[in-house]
Order: sequence, then C-alpha cells, then structure tokens
Amino acid sequence: MSGSNPNIPQGTLNRIRASVIFPLYPYLTVTSPFLGKRGITLSFQGDSTVYIDTMTGAVTSPEPYLRVVMTVHMVKSQPFSQMFKTQLELLTLLGPAFVRPDAPAMQPYNFQNCAIVSPGDQDFSGADADFPVRIGGVYQINSTLFSL
Repeated sequence: MSGSNPNIPQGTLNRIRASVIFPLYPYLTVTSPFLGKRGITLSFQGDSTVYIDTMTGAVTSPEPYLRVVMTVHMVKSQPFSQMFKTQLELLTLLGPAFVRPDAPAMQPYNFQNCAIVSPGDQDFSGADADFPVRIGGVYQINSTLFSL
C-alpha cells in the first residue's frame, strides 16, 4: 500500500527582505543594501512565563513583555554607518521600531522603547566590513493578560 509523502513544503527565506524601521528617525531605516552578511539578529532576554515554586508544584505567571537586543550588522564602508555613529553621539533613544524578518511567512516584530545599547566590536584590520550596532527594546507579549 502506498501513501502520499507526509512532508510539507519548507518555504523560502529572502535574505534581502529583513529590515529595521524607526518611525521617529526614518533616515535610520536599515534595508538590505546597508547590511553586511550577518544581517539583523534578535536576542530575546528573560522568560515569557515565570514558574513560581510552591510546596507541591509550581504556579505560572506570564510576563507582559520581554526585553530584546537586536544587532544590526551594517556595512562600515558606507556613509550610512556614520549616521548611526552620529546618533550614538547625539542621543541613543530611538523610540519604536519594526523589524521585518527574512521569512515571508512571518509578520514584522513591533518593539517599543528602543535605544542604542552599544556599538559592537569594531575591527579595523581592513578585512571585516561589519559595523555592528546593538539596539535594545521591549517586546510586548501575553496581551490577553490585560483583558482578564
């Protein structure tokens, strides 16, 4: 007896789709022509639900937000990178940000209270085009908690 193949299509990634938009600073919008090979990385910090131990088990306590650090790997040989260096020197607060991932099946992330946390390691050996900038923010989660 033959059956159909249970595998499903895996989809496609689009490496030039990823971007970061800062509505309060549109000139800092990062699109693929400004990105190095590593693109944009997100690192979520903390737990989305905390387990509080009891005598005989644990109680769940969902968090209303997660902190996030995005690292935007820009091309330092372009003048665009200087705009982030200048922003770091003037004011690190960026406000909201929208991050579009490289997977067309995923909706953009919406982050609040974004700020430049720090520039990443700078390699001036002439062999690395990366200008990484670490940007922190807050990701609102568990939104149904507010309707209970």
